Formats: sequence, structure tokens, C-alpha cells
Amino acid sequence: MLQSVMRAIYPAQCVSCGSMTAEEFGLCAECWRDTAFIGGLVCDACGTPLPGEEDGAPVFCDECMSVARPWARGRAVMEYGSVGRKLILALKHGDRTDLARAVGRWMARVATPLVEPDTVLVPVPLHWTRLLKRKYNQAALLAQEMARHMDRSVCPDALIRTRRTLMLDGHGRDQRFAALEGAIAPHPRRKDKIAGRSVLLIDDVMTSGATLAAATEAAHAAGARAVCILTLARVTKAS
Repeated sequence: MLQSVMRAIYPAQCVSCGSMTAEEFGLCAECWRDTAFIGGLVCDACGTPLPGEEDGAPVFCDECMSVARPWARGRAVMEYGSVGRKLILALKHGDRTDLARAVGRWMARVATPLVEPDTVLVPVPLHWTRLLKRKYNQAALLAQEMARHMDRSVCPDALIRTRRTLMLDGHGRDQRFAALEGAIAPHPRRKDKIAGRSVLLIDDVMTSGATLAAATEAAHAAGARAVCILTLARVTKAS
């Protein structure tokens, strides 16, 4: 009864444009159409969509064939463009923490081939100064929402940023990897949470993979048995 009253007063809205929708925490038909969800044949290391059809064998994009990836497998929900970019910027810089409820559900579905019975979800960390300014880590929000749908444990502070790095927008691949070298480490009091277990690293977007590579190396340093990565969006040539 109360829920019906609340829906009458505050009808469900599209999380992207604010138009009315049939369900809460979803997209309207137009925004759904304009969202470049990734499906079909994808790079097994980063989730980039590839031409062709699946035949069960892992395939890799040009970038992942030229850059060594320290993680085992990777996936992404959507391409970083149009609606995807709008959602991530709103979550990251617009205090739209409610978006985690919608996109975390999508991420949980895409994560299925990457999880094992002992998998723990670990978000890519923010430096404490950036966390103090933003008040939340968007990757941690995504991981916690995913855990609700997947019945998996999450350790939001398994990894830490040892130093604050510059904003990397507009930087090239080599500059990104150089800036992130040694910038992420295992939390000294959380190693027991991931030692010997499978880890699924969570972040909002993958560009070069430098941040995820640094986080993967930190997870391995803490004793993780295997590491996979999942992002809400993947920057592609098309996006």
C-alpha cells in the first residue's frame, strides 16, 4: 500500500534522462536504444566488442594482444559513449549514488562467467584525499550492489592507493602506466580476505587498463589465486 502511494507521488523515472518508466532504477526505451551494451563476441581480456561470432574459443582485441594483461579475464557492460558516458560521469562526479543500484544489477549479470564459488569482489581504490573530497568510491558502490545480486562477499578496502596520482584524462597509454606504477598496494590488514581466493576487480571504466593492472598486481601481492576484472564501461575506438 505504502509503495503504491509512493509510486503515485514519485513515479519511476529513467536513471539517465528522467523520463517516466514502468520500473524503478531502469532506462526508458529511448535511452536503452541509445546505450551501447556489449554482447556477442568480445575480447576475453577486456570485454571490447569484436566482429564475428562466438565459437567458444577465447579471442583478444589488438590492444590486449600488444599489452600484457596481468589479470586472467575481463568483461564490460557497455561502451563508454553516449548514455554510458553520461551515467558514469553522473555517478562519479554528480553525486548520483542511486545509479549504482541500476548499473550494479547489469554488472552482476555480465560477471557470471568470471566468478567462482570463492570469488570475492574488490573495488579499485581511491586515494584518501580524493575519497575525502568525493565522499564515496564509485567502484565500491558498484561492488557492494553487485554483491547483493550475486551472493558473493565484497571487501571494499582490500586495496589502497599509496599515493595520489594526477587525473589521467588525455594522457597516452605509456603515461598512464608510468603514473600508476606502484600506486596501488594490498591493505596490510586485509590480506587474509583475498589470500588464496579468486578476486573480481571492479571499476567504473577501463581506458588503457593501467589502473586495473596496478590493482591486479596488488591483489596478486596479497596472495590472490586468480584475478579477473569487470568494468561498467570500456573505452573503445567507436566510443
